[in-house]
Amino acid sequence: MEAAYNDDSMTGSPAMQWKNDVSRKFQYLLDKSTPHPVPRWVGTLFMAVLYCLRVYYVKGYYIVAYGLGIYLLNLLIGFLSPQADPETEGPALPTKGNDEFKPFIRRLPEFKFWYSLTKAVSIAFVMTFFSIFDVPVFWPILLLYWIVLFVLTMKRQIRHMIKYKYIPFSVGKQRYGGKKSAGAGFSKD
Repeated sequence: MEAAYNDDSMTGSPAMQWKNDVSRKFQYLLDKSTPHPVPRWVGTLFMAVLYCLRVYYVKGYYIVAYGLGIYLLNLLIGFLSPQADPETEGPALPTKGNDEFKPFIRRLPEFKFWYSLTKAVSIAFVMTFFSIFDVPVFWPILLLYWIVLFVLTMKRQIRHMIKYKYIPFSVGKQRYGGKKSAGAGFSKD
């Protein structure tokens, strides 16, 4: 019975061992990219531009682009929303001066947002090489519907932010002036 749980039996086949090696190397690269958000986002932006150029020059795959747009809108909502919804769990942010400060925690962290977005753009790009996904549609209707959906969703999200007084973005670490030392005003003459 113990042989079934032995580590050697799980990695016995060369295909499984190769899959584990590739998975481990991929995870290593993801871990190394975590503290570098700007290069990650630049790479994703480059992939998105390539995808848009592919759709533009092929003049097709609009249904794939629409599906990608809806998925990205869903990711954006998760990125902008707090983990604890104030409507159902009560306000998480302090409402009085003596309340404890609780920082904004996203429902979808930045790294997972980036990773999901990059996977989605990559999958959509690969889908543009298969004609089965090139469904003929009248793309202006899809674009108009997506814009209306985006505006209504963002309007609702912004109202939620204003109602519960949270801002999902921070521009960096807050710096305080602190006390100036007594000798700072004097210069050596």
